[in-house]
Amino acid sequence: MAVKFVTDSTSYLSGEIRSRYDVAVIPLSVNLDGQTFDDDASDYSPFYRALAASKNFPTSSQPSVSSFVEVFSHAAGEGNPVVAVFLSSEMSGTYSTALLARDMVHKRMPDAVIEIVDSRSNCMELGFALLAGIEAAESGAGVPEVIAAIEARKARTRFLFVPGTLEYLRRGGRIGGASALLGSLLQIRPILTVIDGKTEIYAKVRTKKKALAEIVAAFKADIEAKGGLGGAIVHNIDDIEEGQLLADMARSVAGFDIEVGSIGPAIGTHVGPGTAGLVYYTTEEMCK
Repeated sequence: MAVKFVTDSTSYLSGEIRSRYDVAVIPLSVNLDGQTFDDDASDYSPFYRALAASKNFPTSSQPSVSSFVEVFSHAAGEGNPVVAVFLSSEMSGTYSTALLARDMVHKRMPDAVIEIVDSRSNCMELGFALLAGIEAAESGAGVPEVIAAIEARKARTRFLFVPGTLEYLRRGGRIGGASALLGSLLQIRPILTVIDGKTEIYAKVRTKKKALAEIVAAFKADIEAKGGLGGAIVHNIDDIEEGQLLADMARSVAGFDIEVGSIGPAIGTHVGPGTAGLVYYTTEEMCK
């Protein structure tokens, strides 16, 4: 029997990957000034225009329990084991809602195999973990080996990103107003990362240009120290030109073209338009 894979919209998987592996994606959403924006939309620009024009900070809405129950029940009803990988439990209640939904399904279908994995991250750091499980299943691995492959990939990934402005970190309460003002005046750009499920500061540099260069330098150092590169993707928020610039810089290290993928409102809300980042994984485990 085939393993059915499930994730949430903050993995930002491409349509091609979803279609090829029949991945079920459960969407999050955000609310801003009385309007709801889907995190799984085909075009995020209306949200980012509204965000730039508003003085308010969006509120996130995690998926309903019923949406998880529906997806889990359908897959299990066809006799498939389910492996679901979700947004970090430190960032959202999505993971805990999935656990609740699994318990509800088990009351009606006690033999259903439903494994829930906390990615401890988001975006394609979550996506690459999911893909490790898919690759294992495609090679004939059972559910325990699929879970092991996901956990191994989680230890080999890094996500480095830099916001275009400190304004959205200030709005979301991630940094104080005085720090945001001083940072903007000095053109300080924090390079952010995800460690053990939480967003942390990786480094601080002057100017966005230097931040992108530092990200690529870290990318190169990790590849050389950890046995080579497994895969990489660039994320950008509402600025495809800068996303392509970072992809071109990373390509000079990787030796192959790197895809550029957008980030939706559930994650983009917290760092804002103009953010660019690089997600990658290496052959050997990294020290984060």
